[in-house]
Amino acid sequence: MNDEPQLIISKKSQPISSDGRTVYVEIYRLENETRWALAIDDEFNNTSVWDNTFKSEKGALLAARKSILEEGISNFIGPESGKGEWVKAT
Repeated sequence: MNDEPQLIISKKSQPISSDGRTVYVEIYRLENETRWALAIDDEFNNTSVWDNTFKSEKGALLAARKSILEEGISNFIGPESGKGEWVKAT
């Protein structure tokens, strides 16, 4: 018997493209939780994870879009190796 809670992936999870680059916005929660977590994955399997959680899926998606718009999509794309030092675009 598996007592582990199931991971619920939001239907609001989606790819977002800008400046010829694409990241994937992941919105998820455990089935026994009410708040949603947010992460952005890049093409090299690097992941940016938010420390805070969100009351709604929509709120998480809006936070991701706002961050990408304000910071630029390049700030969410890490090294090609998928490990090591991140270099922020200037």
